[in-house]
Amino acid sequence: WLVNNMGRNSSWWYVGVLAAVVANFWMLSGATAAPSLPLVINTWPFVDANVGAVQELKGGGSALDAVEKGCSVCEVEQCDGSVGYGGSPDEKGETTLDAMIMDGETHSVGSVGCLKDIRSAISVARNVLNHTQQTLLVGEDATNFAVSMGFKRQNLTTNKSREIWEQWKEKNCQPNYWKPGTVSPDPTKSCGPYSPVPPSDGALSSNNNIDNSVEVDRNNHDTIAMVAIEEDGRIACGTSTNGLTYKIPGRVGDSPFAGAGCYVESGVGGAGATGDGDVMMRFLPTYQAVQSMKAGMTPTQAAEDALQRIQKFYPDFVGAMIAVNTKGEYGGANHGFSPFRYTVYTPQLGNSTVVTIQ
Repeated sequence: WLVNNMGRNSSWWYVGVLAAVVANFWMLSGATAAPSLPLVINTWPFVDANVGAVQELKGGGSALDAVEKGCSVCEVEQCDGSVGYGGSPDEKGETTLDAMIMDGETHSVGSVGCLKDIRSAISVARNVLNHTQQTLLVGEDATNFAVSMGFKRQNLTTNKSREIWEQWKEKNCQPNYWKPGTVSPDPTKSCGPYSPVPPSDGALSSNNNIDNSVEVDRNNHDTIAMVAIEEDGRIACGTSTNGLTYKIPGRVGDSPFAGAGCYVESGVGGAGATGDGDVMMRFLPTYQAVQSMKAGMTPTQAAEDALQRIQKFYPDFVGAMIAVNTKGEYGGANHGFSPFRYTVYTPQLGNSTVVTIQ
């Protein structure tokens, strides 16, 4: 009788009562929606690195501590051979390391490039941040700094990296990163040392694009880039890599440069990149992604937009990105990897989870 006599609004009355009952249940039981922070996200399925960073946060460590811990795990485990010692030998057979760490609150940055004979690159970068007013130290002088901070000199070459280099030498140093037609002997057929040749008209301009004979894939391009956010929103990021296999000695990629390898801004979010660093660093993609999120894009939209800006000039480049905002929303984008995977932890997920982007 009641339903029949309350007219067309009776059903809405019951909906309202039901909603009130549900709300009271949640309040009385103390149940709340799962928080989205703390959060850790990193490039590639480096789950152990993610777990290490999460444990650091849960143990009371800062976002900077978490990033240093996570990247350190990869350096010790030599993740996929392209992080840490014993991987990616250069033309001389030597392994060198690049790393960076950044605080989103202060925009303080510590970085090292072409670091030699020191295995803990991310921790050396942390020391640059903690103890100096500088941003980037490189080469043998970066090694000397590390030694002065108490780090131990250790050979970064292993039997495996030596074997990789020797096999490359047996193949006449193919592939390599020299521009054909600009040096002698012919780098497509011979090892160096190389010397410049007088350019013919237009020869240099026609060789300005990346030589696609050097294939970029996960085996030689899987930098770990990590972003960590504390429960209160404080954010930091870091990177670590041993760079390109067969790189020209002295080469430093995108990883140790703020805005290229990674970037964070308090109250906005952060981003990290992996891939063809020589191309990607020209566009500061992680800085661009953070600014795009600041302007209202979602993390996925911001990452996709940053890669599209590179694709306009280098349609065949290979790269991928992760991005996250301080609300705990995250995403990624991929151009050329088959596929790209990243690892993320949030309280809602409950564990370090691998996400795939085709």
